[in-house]
Amino acid sequence: MTVDDADPDRPEPGSGTGPGHRSGTAAEDASGAEDPSGGEHSSGGGSGERPAGAEGRSGAAGEGAEYPTPHHVVDHTAEPTDDPLAIRLEQLILGAERRYTPFQAARTAGVSMDLASRFWRAMGFADIGQAKALTEADVLALRRLAGLVEAGLLSEPMAVQVARSTGQTTARLAEWQIDSFLEGLTEPPEPGMTRTEVTYPLVELLLPELQEFLVYVWRRQLAAATGRVVQAADDEEMVDRRLAVGFADLVGFTRLTRRLEEEELGELVEAFETTCADLVAAHGGRLIKTLGDEVLYAADDSGTAAEIGVRLIETLSQDETMPALRVGIAFGTVATRMGDVFGTTVNLASRLTSIAPKDAVLVDGAFAEELTRTGEAPVSETRAAEDAARAEKEGETPPSYRFGLQPMWQRPVRGLGVIEPWLLTRRTPRIPG
Repeated sequence: MTVDDADPDRPEPGSGTGPGHRSGTAAEDASGAEDPSGGEHSSGGGSGERPAGAEGRSGAAGEGAEYPTPHHVVDHTAEPTDDPLAIRLEQLILGAERRYTPFQAARTAGVSMDLASRFWRAMGFADIGQAKALTEADVLALRRLAGLVEAGLLSEPMAVQVARSTGQTTARLAEWQIDSFLEGLTEPPEPGMTRTEVTYPLVELLLPELQEFLVYVWRRQLAAATGRVVQAADDEEMVDRRLAVGFADLVGFTRLTRRLEEEELGELVEAFETTCADLVAAHGGRLIKTLGDEVLYAADDSGTAAEIGVRLIETLSQDETMPALRVGIAFGTVATRMGDVFGTTVNLASRLTSIAPKDAVLVDGAFAEELTRTGEAPVSETRAAEDAARAEKEGETPPSYRFGLQPMWQRPVRGLGVIEPWLLTRRTPRIPG
């Protein structure tokens, strides 16, 4: 259940009110606030504060707004941290000192506590009770999101979705950078030095460069995505588009996890994801997501998706450390949301993957039809041989096809009825690169 679908008077399990700074100074009451007693509860998410004489729950924070704490939500105010390096690193990264409680930040931004809570939950920030742990940047972020809603540029549910998608994406990026990137770089260069003594100057040097690079990549991706949208045939196609969707799955991965050490397994998964991501990007596809032993990608046309699927098999089959791979691709209408894809076409691609032979690519009938329509594959090998013989007889260049299609036995697939998969192969010699 998304925030905008939720009952506003009932917060989601585990949700809180403020950004995920789990440590902070003791909570300070806002001027003129008093502890609420009784009355209706809303998703203020543990504020525990209400301006004197407040009435109602909507509108900007301040006079006339109510900030009660739900009786079933524990207000676990964060304890002050005793680690001076952690405080210094936080100030370095955030660029400001802690100044506000969640209540004070919402009031300063001119945003209701209810809306601020929804934004913070959507961004994935943990409950900090009423610890003074927020900065001017938190206030500015609230003002910007609320300002987009007030200006009519975004609806409130859309603003929440913007916060959610940004939070989910950047949270994964931050975790990866800390777990893999910074962890490796902060190995003490000299005996006697601690990792913490290396971390601060390293972050100080890397932070501005990583920030600029992040903005650059985001702008590039945004430009590419915008270009795809404006080229859509009509408004309906912008939402429900016809795409080729492919899954690539490592065979026997569960058994492999029982044999390999954690470090070896991590290296194998990283190599698999890196290889797949590079091939998908290099040949014009889009990597939707990775799931350890499986990747999901999409392409605007069948030829691109076929090239990626076949190349994945060709490349990974040459790596002796990799298990066998199987790929399933389907073509049809796909719903897109927050960078992910959904619908029957996606489900069909997943089912095709599960029944594909080792080191092979299976496609559905719609995908096979699209390949033949665009001239990427012959209708049949018999027809291709006849066309080649006729062209040779007439002194013409025979038609050239990149891929071949072999019909497989029809079979029932759970939830999708009876399907006729096609085995996709490469007909022309593979061009290196």
